[in-house]
Amino acid sequence: MSEGYGWRFRIVLASAWIVLLFLLVPIFVSAPISLTPDRFLTLPKDGVSLRNYENLFTNPDWTSSIWQSLVIAVISTVIATSLGTLCAIGLWRIASRWSELVRGFVLLPIIIPSIVSALAFYRIFVDLGLLDSYPGVIMAHAVLAVPYVVITVSTSLANFDLRLEQAARNLGADMRQTLRMVILPCIAPGVLAGAVFAFISSWDEIVVTLFISKLNIFTLPRRMWSGIRDQADPTIAACATTLIFLTIVVIGSQMWLRARRLRAQSQAEGAA
Repeated sequence: MSEGYGWRFRIVLASAWIVLLFLLVPIFVSAPISLTPDRFLTLPKDGVSLRNYENLFTNPDWTSSIWQSLVIAVISTVIATSLGTLCAIGLWRIASRWSELVRGFVLLPIIIPSIVSALAFYRIFVDLGLLDSYPGVIMAHAVLAVPYVVITVSTSLANFDLRLEQAARNLGADMRQTLRMVILPCIAPGVLAGAVFAFISSWDEIVVTLFISKLNIFTLPRRMWSGIRDQADPTIAACATTLIFLTIVVIGSQMWLRARRLRAQSQAEGAA
């Protein structure tokens, strides 16, 4: 029995290492290329240079794209989080056959292919005059991000204790006070997770952005796409390496804070 368990454990461990190596491949490729002194994508041969990182943070084209992506992602995240949270709460409160139909409709943006969404946004925005405008791109990104918020908030609401809401109503709180002081604090982790997914979805969006933007809107993914298609700019590798590094820092910080919080809880329980 123990021998069979050992073989299964080795298989799982080997699979985990394979997945880890697969995830680390972009770092092994983009990091060296980002240090090349040449003006095209190639591994450094005669030395290394930080000129690509300097170009990333000093070139007006790249800095403008970074700020545009950041502004669009933040605003679309706020809109998507607000609408998605309210939608999830409404579907949770009105549990019926029609609410499930509405839920399926809301989740369509993550079900249908991106190219179909891009064509639909393009056709609608032509009539509304929103092509190549900040309101149009923000609106499109918010629509694409709402399903992620609905999913995470709905998951939190599934574990919500209805007795808390009943207690608040019995104490005289109206629906707005109950929502603000009882429901939202309890589902805050789900709302925060949805906001993170919404931000990532907007920051990484490229297909829809290519269809509905031309000259005025040049987000960071679109800048990287143009760099690969037109001139193979090695600044793309510097940008990719920077994003990977920031992701590792954020995930590592979250894991450290969680471990610290669990350690503090265990110490408090031990002292008690």
